[in-house]
Amino acid sequence: MNTTLIVFVVLYLLGTLGIGVWAGTRVKNTSDFAVAGRSLPLVMVITTTFATWFGAETVMGIPAKFVQGGLGAIVEDPFGAGLCLVLVGAFFAAKLYQKNLLTIGDFYRQRYGKGVEIFCSLAIILSYLGWVAAQVTALGLVFSILTNGAMSPEMGMIVGLLAVLVYVVIGGFLAVAWTDFIQMIVLVVGLSIIAVFSADLAGGSAKVLDLAVQRDLGKFFPEPSFTDIAMFIGAALTMMLGSIPQQDVFQRVMSAKDAKTAQRGAMIGGFGYIAFAFVPMFIVLAAVVVMGDQALDLAQNDYQRVLPTFIMGHMPLFMQILFFGALLSAIKSTSSATLLAPTTSFVENILKQIRPEMSDKQALLAMRVTLVVFAGAVLAYAIALQGTPIYDLVSAAYQVTLVAAFTPLVFGLYWKRATTQGAIFSIFAGIAVWVAFFPQVSTWGEFFPGQLAGLLAALVGMVVGSLAPQVLTDRHEHVSHHLKPHG
Repeated sequence: MNTTLIVFVVLYLLGTLGIGVWAGTRVKNTSDFAVAGRSLPLVMVITTTFATWFGAETVMGIPAKFVQGGLGAIVEDPFGAGLCLVLVGAFFAAKLYQKNLLTIGDFYRQRYGKGVEIFCSLAIILSYLGWVAAQVTALGLVFSILTNGAMSPEMGMIVGLLAVLVYVVIGGFLAVAWTDFIQMIVLVVGLSIIAVFSADLAGGSAKVLDLAVQRDLGKFFPEPSFTDIAMFIGAALTMMLGSIPQQDVFQRVMSAKDAKTAQRGAMIGGFGYIAFAFVPMFIVLAAVVVMGDQALDLAQNDYQRVLPTFIMGHMPLFMQILFFGALLSAIKSTSSATLLAPTTSFVENILKQIRPEMSDKQALLAMRVTLVVFAGAVLAYAIALQGTPIYDLVSAAYQVTLVAAFTPLVFGLYWKRATTQGAIFSIFAGIAVWVAFFPQVSTWGEFFPGQLAGLLAALVGMVVGSLAPQVLTDRHEHVSHHLKPHG
């Protein structure tokens, strides 16, 4: 066990706790807690949107998937995830910012009524279980590796989650934004230095890139068969579109000081995420050059340990400190926001429907209590699903919002004829078809992705549901007009 390394990690964790406590002194109401009082400058919107996705799977999941299957295996993340932020900036940020909403659920209530608000909010909240569980699982793994197995993964999950929970409960999104700002600097600088050092260990970056060419890792598009193309599109759209109606993305955009900052921050953050996701991929390729079959075996059987094993076994203490600082930055930045997002959605869009008389002070307290409860639920879920790959936990999380919440959001913003009935048709058609493709229900999912089928059903449901009553109304008015006595 490396005591010096552990001391540096503990000091880093205490530093972020201190920032959270400081931010907590500036939280006066639910707006401060949920969207940082809509006051953040461009640089902080960029770092906090970038931090939305740069989590455990970016450092440990994506690189191993890339080594196994090339660029085509990671179309969902980082490509789909990064383009989600670009699309949010281009088509959603300004329109939503002008509405001055606290949560994405508020939009569904304003546009379609309370029923759709509650249902979409529930879908959004449930989608966070897998997403946050992935970060908690990674925290457990990190603390277990740091202590050389002296701390079990379960205990590591508890310690790591508490380290995040304290500053989020105290400082809310204001604490998240400030810690994201510092953590992203640590992450970018740390991983960049490690990439240079890794290339040196591997005998130069040319050797690393040669390996990628030899293994044909640049291949992006699938075989030209119907099923392969459909699966590829389904994977790409899962995070690209399924993440758009998410509260954590919404919070980051709405925390900007104005609409233009919200737009630019999301787009720059998205492109920056895609570009920088290649850095951990490069480091893992360097690990394969240095470690040979050992790295490939780890990538195949226990991919979450590839990078930590490479860093701990082949790099000096300074690099180890940089790596674990960067890794914890990535995990904590993602887990803090993804704990806060479902909490604010629950209080604002579900609890307030049950208790509409709540004051702002009571709502703020409810958000803090709900944070603790949700964290407990996530911890139990993460422990129960131990052994599930981090990448799979993350990618599965966004299918429910893709089939249930995406279509009502887009049509609600861009189609004036969208109705509440259309939204209801869309939600139920999307979920019903998606569930019909589950392997427990049918074998259809082997030939066509269930999330893509659900999305297509949701689109049809919205159009049919919105137009059908309009046609009936027109006919009714037409018949009434002819039945009216004339003269």
